[in-house]
Amino acid sequence: MKKTRKIKVIGAGGIGSYFIEPMARYLSHSEDDVEITIIDSDAYEDRNRERQCFSELGNKAEVTVRELQTKFPKIHFKAKPEYISKSNVISSIRDGDEVFLCVDNHNTRKTVSLRCEELDNVALFSGGNEYTDGDVNVYIRKNGGDGKEFNRPMTVLFPKIAEPEDINPGDLTEEERQGCEQEAQTNPQLLFTNLAIASAMCNCYYAYEQGKLNFERVCLDILTQCSRTKPEKGF
Repeated sequence: MKKTRKIKVIGAGGIGSYFIEPMARYLSHSEDDVEITIIDSDAYEDRNRERQCFSELGNKAEVTVRELQTKFPKIHFKAKPEYISKSNVISSIRDGDEVFLCVDNHNTRKTVSLRCEELDNVALFSGGNEYTDGDVNVYIRKNGGDGKEFNRPMTVLFPKIAEPEDINPGDLTEEERQGCEQEAQTNPQLLFTNLAIASAMCNCYYAYEQGKLNFERVCLDILTQCSRTKPEKGF
């Protein structure tokens, strides 16, 4: 029976800009109807070209949707030019969604994780990285948990996400947000690591889709080419 896959991609920056197109290409050959919503209030700027993929300046969600809807006409794309926060997370993430979180903000991660913990059916894939290493965390919930969650949410795994020290960009004024962006420039990221995490998110999704997902976290380092899953064995 034909179904509608509802994909939510939160963040179209360093990781998200490289994750979205391969995922759209893969899903465009699905027999199901596919709806992809890209959520990001940030804008592509010339300074982003060093490690982000885009064809024009402007809001990241809107620019990315314009690029992809011509390449993949079978998919219904939607842009939400806003940051995920407590005020909109309920309307943005719904039961049955498959959520791909590509942000570098712990407060946003907590907001999204808590929302997914409330739902009966949801799949959450969260990717993040430092300069040469990073990880993908997966949280799958089915049938209201039913005592059989496939893994633990990020709020349980990581104290820094459970009690974040940073502020959700959606809760900042424009002036405060610019200050945070300037601070972020002092902690540069590497294109190759962004690509590796984007690819790992795609791989995790395929394992989930094929019923082969038996881990909650993948960690990788591009310098050592070391990649490992946690837990090492199934649940």
